[in-house]
Amino acid sequence: MSEKLQKVLAAYGVGSRREMERWITAGRITVNGKVATLGDRVEQEDKISVDSKALQRSVEKKRRRVLLYNKPEGEICSRNDPEGRKSVFERLPRLHGERWISVGRLDYNTSGLLLFTNDGELANHLMHPSSVIEREYLCRVMGDVKPENIQAMKEGVMLDDGVAKFSDVVESGGEGINRWFYVVVMEGRNREVRRLWESQELTVSRLKRVRYGNVFIPSDVRSGQWIELEQSEVNALADMGGAEQEEKRTLTRAEKEAKDRHRRKLRRGGSKK
Repeated sequence: MSEKLQKVLAAYGVGSRREMERWITAGRITVNGKVATLGDRVEQEDKISVDSKALQRSVEKKRRRVLLYNKPEGEICSRNDPEGRKSVFERLPRLHGERWISVGRLDYNTSGLLLFTNDGELANHLMHPSSVIEREYLCRVMGDVKPENIQAMKEGVMLDDGVAKFSDVVESGGEGINRWFYVVVMEGRNREVRRLWESQELTVSRLKRVRYGNVFIPSDVRSGQWIELEQSEVNALADMGGAEQEEKRTLTRAEKEAKDRHRRKLRRGGSKK
């Protein structure tokens, strides 16, 4: 049975479905030697190449994996940077024949929870606006925050890319011109949290994402460290995003030993890589 080309590419971890649509439009994908176009469908026997490199399509689908990374400030969410800044991908474990796909992004100066998966379809579901997933942030705000400012941001503010709002705002301490707030947004728009505060002539001096849907940063995962989610947690994520859950699968001995080693390293406070 044929499937959409971008869906097949996403399923094999090449990238998210939306990213694959851009690659197809840019002429980076060929099917049976011909440059692909949006709308193309492929069969299992079709030969797909990405940037002239053949895509290895095994009959057995690879195990769906999700990493939780506690991003520090000062890292970008792109793989390469002309300015030579550090990338979040530098700290992640290497994959063979796949690649990690970032579920959304965090700004260079924003820290906190960032998810990665090797399953482009799952990434697409989690990032799609129809999934309506909460993103919670802890922010330090400079300025005189008045009740009317908070009310305006909860009701909705017109930004340059449309109306945006916080679905919840909870004060969390601080004094003087520096106060802390927990805020929740339902979208992953660029600099949305900062721009909402700026609309009230207030400045966010520190910003950290602490929750993505039902996923929180565990207390033992420090800044710059990652952990791999258990299958039950991955299935809960899939369910939250409206994707199919993966059938229960027993880890191989090598996979289990690798996960145990990494957990021990975290407990010892060892390397962040």
